[in-house]
Amino acid sequence: MQRSAGRGTHPAVKATLLLADYARVADGKLDVLGGGWSLINAAGPFGFALAGIVQCPWDQTNVQHTFRLDLLDADGQGIPGSDGETVHVEGGFEAGRPAGLKPGTPLDIPFVVPFGPLELAPGRYEVRLSIDGESRDGWSAAFTVVTAPRA
Repeated sequence: MQRSAGRGTHPAVKATLLLADYARVADGKLDVLGGGWSLINAAGPFGFALAGIVQCPWDQTNVQHTFRLDLLDADGQGIPGSDGETVHVEGGFEAGRPAGLKPGTPLDIPFVVPFGPLELAPGRYEVRLSIDGESRDGWSAAFTVVTAPRA
């Protein structure tokens, strides 16, 4: 189910996504190497990390949420993996309120999801995020695969 920003069950949830060569979460922060790209030269199998931050509103903390990341082609169709299923990652998260936090303060939830190894034909792709079955404009990271001519 895709809804536009400002509607749905989580109107104040924000998400920022970034493609990277490598990323990890350490001490509640993102460590990113080779981040911020949208063009990759891939002449064979490659992998990447999707780094992100979900900003969870106060009223959505201490509640279990589900998420899904789908790898899609330029037409919005799922990309089949080696097992025949579409390439996707599913999971859950819950932001706990720290003691003494001022009521109304949103909480940042950093995350990293590795993708690959993948073999993708040249073209445009995106990884789209949905939270509790809802996706929004801006909850995606798009990239283009190119193949350099062989010497």
